[in-house]
Amino acid sequence: QVQLVESGGGLVQAGGSLRLSCAASGRTSYAMGWFRQAPGKEREFVAVIMWSAGSIYYAEYVDSVKGRFTISRDNAKNTVYLQMNRLKPEDTAVYYCAASRTLSRRAATYDYWGQGTQVTVSS
Repeated sequence: QVQLVESGGGLVQAGGSLRLSCAASGRTSYAMGWFRQAPGKEREFVAVIMWSAGSIYYAEYVDSVKGRFTISRDNAKNTVYLQMNRLKPEDTAVYYCAASRTLSRRAATYDYWGQGTQVTVSS
């Protein structure tokens, strides 16, 4: 089985930055994604990156975070990161990392999930 542990959430002012980490253990997945969920809202895709031992990778982002968020990975540590810059109050949510066999924007295609880390952006 795969276990995922997120960290790095916190409280920041609008315009600030946070870096989330997702440490994976167990079988390496093909892709790692970030999702977020705010109270009363559906779980939303944020970003995904293909898990690769090489330098070649593929990444996608939801339109609302393009130019502000960057997903990256450290294969040696089996860790995926989400660098979040110029944060907005609407970015406030619990952020989850997830593992999938394929690149996807759909939560239903992800087999393993972390416990989530809270990100709160004050206005």
